[in-house]
Amino acid sequence: MFSSSYYYSFSVSLAVLSVLLTFFALPFCSYSKNTYGYGGYLYPQFYEHSCPKAPEIVKSIVAKAVAKEARMAASLLRLHFHDCFVKGCDASILLDSSGSIVSEKRSNPNRNSARGFEVIDEIKSAIEKECPHTVSCADIIALAARDSTVLAGGPSWDVPLGRRDSRGASLSGSNHNIPAPNNTFQTILTKFKLKGLNVDDMVTLSGSHTIGNARCTSFRQRLYNQTGNGQPDYSLHQGFAASLRTRCPRSGGDQNLFFLDANTPQKFDNLYYKNILAYQGLLSSDQILLTKSEASMELVKQYAENNELFFEQFAKSMVKMGNISPLTGLRGEIRKNCRRLN
Repeated sequence: MFSSSYYYSFSVSLAVLSVLLTFFALPFCSYSKNTYGYGGYLYPQFYEHSCPKAPEIVKSIVAKAVAKEARMAASLLRLHFHDCFVKGCDASILLDSSGSIVSEKRSNPNRNSARGFEVIDEIKSAIEKECPHTVSCADIIALAARDSTVLAGGPSWDVPLGRRDSRGASLSGSNHNIPAPNNTFQTILTKFKLKGLNVDDMVTLSGSHTIGNARCTSFRQRLYNQTGNGQPDYSLHQGFAASLRTRCPRSGGDQNLFFLDANTPQKFDNLYYKNILAYQGLLSSDQILLTKSEASMELVKQYAENNELFFEQFAKSMVKMGNISPLTGLRGEIRKNCRRLN
């Protein structure tokens, strides 16, 4: 019925149509998966086209803040931890109380303790001027944590990006999900496991205590009444304990600050683990890494001996933590002001 030339023309047309459909479909498939992050897919180049200067803006303002106050590096790193362990890495920790929102800043782990919010505000303001309504507060926290680590002499890593910001906060989640300095080893490990992290991540991420400070109230019980029987914690080096008691009395002085690593307090290194081996871990949660688990004890010893190994694993565990339950796609929002909903 039809000539051979017809069949030839028809088949060529189909082939051309197929190529065209493939050509036009690829960008849309790629765009919907990658740019909007469906399926929780985060990747470092997320803002490469929409806001290429964002990482540099974050880095510049964090550098200025840390130069002004070295302690800020630890504060910004801690913000990322305290954000991710509550509802995932969604910047819920940045929300102030308003309307139905009760701020996570009021929780026991954060009250009179979490800080760096003004630095995040400054970063957000600068980025909004560069590319409005594009970069999430959650991603700003993640980038600031990496840059703070590097500025303190620690490892760097590519930060997967594409998180969106939550439309709510969880005071109860902040009170119950964030590991506390007086928690038992098993309780802390359970809190890590509930977030998809393991004992290796727990020991590794605890290494962030190589910089920063802790308040007297966070470890007072170790000095005077560890188990409720009026006796100190004998896993704490007694000479070290005596020096701590001079500024951390039985009552009063709750807010007095102590370096988590008194040897190199502003340098990100593996001395934290060497302190633990010398029974000079400041917090109970630090020292139990040596005394309550064979697996964690072994890792403490390895990191104390090998700074490079610690750095390598810290970078991996930070990426893993940064992937806890991100809001992607059409979930959440991109806040214009990190302290309140749009």
